[in-house]
Amino acid sequence: MKFYEMRIYTIKAGQLGTYVKLFEEEGFPIISKYQKLVGYWYTDIGELNEVVHIWEYDSLDERAEKRKALYEDPEWKKFTSKAFSLILSQKNKIMYPSNFSPIK
Repeated sequence: MKFYEMRIYTIKAGQLGTYVKLFEEEGFPIISKYQKLVGYWYTDIGELNEVVHIWEYDSLDERAEKRKALYEDPEWKKFTSKAFSLILSQKNKIMYPSNFSPIK
């Protein structure tokens, strides 16, 4: 069974485009060395200024190992020093697929 982590970030008003571009150009190439992206979205209706992404792991231990390696990466530290100033809040959820989920 795979494990999925949903991360939801609320971005400062007026900064969504800046954040998404920064993540695409700088953050994504770094984090992709450690984690597998399932999907990345931003909101247009409802709760505005949100970015939602889902990452796949084989186990919670793998997640812990990969996150530790990511946090130790000097390039990631440079990225987060820019990105964190654009974020208002963050939520993380670990999700388990149901038997009938198209993504398992």
